[in-house]
Amino acid sequence: MLRSDAITKGLQRSPNRAMLRAVGFGDGDFGKPIVAIANGYSTITPCNIGLNDLARRAEQAARVAGAMPQMFGTITVSDGISMGTEGMKYSLVSREVIADSIETACNAQSMDGLLAIGGCDKNMPGAMLAMARMNIPAIFVYGGTIKPGKLGPCDLTVVSAFEAVGQLSGGRIDEAELLAIEKNACPGAGSCGGMFTANTMSSAFEAFGLSLPYSSTMAAEDPEKADSAARSAEVLVQAIAADIRPRDLLTREAFENAIAVIMAVGGSTNSVLHLLAIARTAGVPLTIDDFETIRQRVPVICDLKPSGRFVTVDLHRAGGIPQVMKLLLDGGLLHGDCRTIEGRTLAEVLAEVPSEPPADQEVIRPLSNPLYAQGHLAILRGNLAEEGSVAKISGVKNPVMTGPARVFESEEEALEAILAKRISAGDVVLIRYEGPVGGPGMREMLAPTAAIIGEGLGDSVALITDGRFSGGTYGMVVGHMAPEAAVGGTIALVQEGDSITVDAKQRLIQLNVADDELAQRRSAWTKPEPRYRTGVLGKYARQVSSSSLGAVTDQPPE
Repeated sequence: MLRSDAITKGLQRSPNRAMLRAVGFGDGDFGKPIVAIANGYSTITPCNIGLNDLARRAEQAARVAGAMPQMFGTITVSDGISMGTEGMKYSLVSREVIADSIETACNAQSMDGLLAIGGCDKNMPGAMLAMARMNIPAIFVYGGTIKPGKLGPCDLTVVSAFEAVGQLSGGRIDEAELLAIEKNACPGAGSCGGMFTANTMSSAFEAFGLSLPYSSTMAAEDPEKADSAARSAEVLVQAIAADIRPRDLLTREAFENAIAVIMAVGGSTNSVLHLLAIARTAGVPLTIDDFETIRQRVPVICDLKPSGRFVTVDLHRAGGIPQVMKLLLDGGLLHGDCRTIEGRTLAEVLAEVPSEPPADQEVIRPLSNPLYAQGHLAILRGNLAEEGSVAKISGVKNPVMTGPARVFESEEEALEAILAKRISAGDVVLIRYEGPVGGPGMREMLAPTAAIIGEGLGDSVALITDGRFSGGTYGMVVGHMAPEAAVGGTIALVQEGDSITVDAKQRLIQLNVADDELAQRRSAWTKPEPRYRTGVLGKYARQVSSSSLGAVTDQPPE
């Protein structure tokens, strides 16, 4: 029986049906499945500005396929616009707001299925959290990637603009070139163009089987993206009839597939946080250490920005995520028997994909000639991160660093010091009280890391934090350090000049201070007053879990 039968055929069906008639239901429509279209359309960000067109195409296709689509909006915030400001504290918080809003609308109206359309970073895991919670037939439609900006022969992304600030400070470019980069970095609609967080999560969702093949790397402005949205609606209606539900697809093996794809494409550190949260919601046993296990056996085979040469539209032309997955499948690194929303297994989806990447491209390499022999997202532990931390080690020339701590209590303090040239080669920049509780909201440190790169210190300075990093960040950076400073993690005890070792080879992050000295510092430490007591941020800080558990807010009571 359809969930919507409770409304259309329930005890109060006359008033319930009267309301539905007002929005377009006719006599023959009450037995059709009601499909929710969660539309993340917004003019706040280029990532989401094109979503309304996709939503309308999906709505029309769902109706033709025999369903009754009902559209509602959900929020977005732009990480790129709020980056480096107090507003960035709302970014990760918005993931929970999005999940809550979709769950509320769908369950309140007894929707039979969900088609979620998102573009910016948090629309995507937010929608997936809602899918896992409700477990009604669902499909995700990605709004698509932005095409690269151009300045002379160079491809630009939004990260180019952040790095240009550091280049200006370092005297490597002038104001005119900075303005030219700013004007050309983002040429139109779509999510940030490298293998940053949005494109990483879209790739993971395709690996889950909850988005259609090839859809995760399409450009937002290309006609095939709207066609894919329409096809997604048709597939969803079929999935409702076949009763294919998200938790049927979100198995342990499916998460391993998604992690393998993320490693292969060189994806964002944020994927660790989001996949842990989704797995917990779906009831799938997954820990932060599982990422390390998979990293050690899956190579990076895609040469993509931020540390590589190419952007996501180049990956699409080279065969997209299906080509990457076919190489992994043939190499025994993917579970081919996982089902997809189309009702096919992953092996069946990939059956016609070539076993070798195209010879006329350099984006996707064969497994025999990887960019890096092992994955790029390493899980580091030590007395500075007993619950774990996440390091992005692709493109790192010096994977082992020991140096003096340069301690900052906020992102703004650190950025000021970097731009004022108070950071030197060999330093370990430590930014704390930016975690889920302490920030609150776990801001991304793209401005400081991009400034370090722009200053020419990317190979000689490490940056560690209990906050997050943008998918556009690269270099020797370690984030998600847990326990965070605000709850008394060792990161709160570090003093200026302390020796810190960051060792990606040994997966170690260590404060080189004697245990008895740390014990004295701990006894003197006092928990800081919350930065926010009321509103969304105050509520979030009281509810949120550790980043090592995905920074979720819907934890069951103990």
